Amino acid sequence: MLMPAPVCADAIDDLVRTEMQRQMIPGLALAVIRGGQPLKIAGYGESNVEYRVPVTPETVFQTGSVGKQFAAAAIQLLAADGKLTLDDPLARWFSPVPAAWNAITIRHLLTHTSGIPDYTEGEHGAAIDMRRDYTEDELVEMAKRLPPDFEPGSRWSYSNTGYLLLGALIRRASGQFYGDFLRERVFAPLGMTTTSVISEADIVPNRAAGYRLVDGALKNQEWVAPSINTTADGALYVSILDMVHWDQGLRSATVLSREQLDQAWTPVKLNDGSQYPYGFGWSISEQHGWRNIEHSGSWQGFKAQISRYVDRDLSVIVLVNLAEADPERIAQAVAGLVDPALATGAD
Repeated sequence: MLMPAPVCADAIDDLVRTEMQRQMIPGLALAVIRGGQPLKIAGYGESNVEYRVPVTPETVFQTGSVGKQFAAAAIQLLAADGKLTLDDPLARWFSPVPAAWNAITIRHLLTHTSGIPDYTEGEHGAAIDMRRDYTEDELVEMAKRLPPDFEPGSRWSYSNTGYLLLGALIRRASGQFYGDFLRERVFAPLGMTTTSVISEADIVPNRAAGYRLVDGALKNQEWVAPSINTTADGALYVSILDMVHWDQGLRSATVLSREQLDQAWTPVKLNDGSQYPYGFGWSISEQHGWRNIEHSGSWQGFKAQISRYVDRDLSVIVLVNLAEADPERIAQAVAGLVDPALATGAD
């Protein structure tokens, strides 16, 4: 039986505060869950530096790409509903499509193996103007204009474009905006009361401000057009309390079945028979030989990390409001404090 080593809460607090000072993080929320029960849920620092508002467990951060696991869950739910199959070609949902898309399936989008480039990176970083609003259909057409980097299934390459397309596909398959679908089928059933698609217009209680460092000085996040903050590649608000509910929902298979979770957490098989350690919106990594089902997120002055050490029955979730922060480092260190098998030097 795997049991946590005794760890003083003060040791976790000291570690977190030391890292916050080293990384110049204004505010941080942390959750540590063992055996389905929270060992620690805490806020540190400030959610809004100008108004000196402290971070609490109710503080609302942005997920960045941690949101991809929710979009992937929506696709799996629609597949279970019989509305789509994971091997549907994109032509079924986005006709007409470029010839290069004929062999691309929904599964390729989920696993970042479609070959469709990331619209936010490299030479395609100017594919859209981040300060201009676009309709969902206009964003789909933008994606169609991007020349694929490789044959679908032959390689792995992270693509926000693929998840943007999944959000549009959710609407076409369900008749609902993906955020509304998630609220009804995932957030509400799990009691995730603060989780929603980003909105600058809405009044959002306990909303944190995002920050970045410029020449070592703290600055507010850069502005993007409102519609850019509504796509399924990672545009959600969430509190650490809601992330605890999500973790508990995964443990109990409340929304997704065990079979669906196993599917989401299985490394993708490439055309040549090799595997890449990514499933459906989840990375599959290791820490000292123990599986870590995890994902990071980065967007608009926020960083996020969820690390689920499934073989050690331990989850660590970190939300911060600084673009340059490294919450994964903090999650790994906290995990090592709680469980010596995961600690530095445990090998």
